[in-house]
Amino acid sequence: MYDYYLGGSHNFAADRELAEQTIQAWPDAPHLCRANRALLRRVVAYLAGEVDQFLDLGSGIPTSGAVHEVAREFNPDTRTVYVDSDAVAVAHSRALLDSVPYAAVVHEDLREPDRVLADPELTALLDLSRPVAVLMFAVLPFVPDEDDPAAIVAAYRDATAPGSYLAMSHGTDDYRPLAARRVVDVYTRASHSMTLRTRERIGALMDGYELVPPGLVDMIHWRPEPEGALPDPLGGDVTRYSMLAAVGRRN
Repeated sequence: MYDYYLGGSHNFAADRELAEQTIQAWPDAPHLCRANRALLRRVVAYLAGEVDQFLDLGSGIPTSGAVHEVAREFNPDTRTVYVDSDAVAVAHSRALLDSVPYAAVVHEDLREPDRVLADPELTALLDLSRPVAVLMFAVLPFVPDEDDPAAIVAAYRDATAPGSYLAMSHGTDDYRPLAARRVVDVYTRASHSMTLRTRERIGALMDGYELVPPGLVDMIHWRPEPEGALPDPLGGDVTRYSMLAAVGRRN
């Protein structure tokens, strides 16, 4: 679905059908996803100056402008591991990355940190005794409260070395609760759980990290491009994006 919103070709009929239903409920969904992709690039560009290892959780298929591509613009020795629980996404990802050095895909569920972090493909590429950037972009809404997302995030935090980072984006229902409810209902009917959270609850997921300025902010306000560099199709209306973002450093 994410690839479809971005105008890519790595998607299937079921993805397109659910994506169109989501667009009916939230017409700005494609703009939201493109803004999240632009955020990913800004965050990775910043982090590539701090670390040379990336762990992208719930990555889906690494389409154009993926983490390893952006990071290597700044450091060609960067190592990237993608993690996803969807077998089809993993198979396509492996085909795409087959000839790409220092990049791998792990077929695991991010809700099982011990299994993810012990996977041989991950341990062959990442050295967790050194700082690593853990990325959770638009993925924690698909971890329901009963799975204790805070504990999951904490498990990854505790498994990484001091100087590691966590970067996340997360949808919020603070601004447009009725429209958000319609989107959640679309996913629920398709047997996909989605939980949008308040600013306070999203901020709590960053416990144990020192937030990098500007802190937890609306997605489009996290170190944006210079004014006028990239026109905003939604006119800077944060309520139409309804996504927050933060990057934190583990001390």
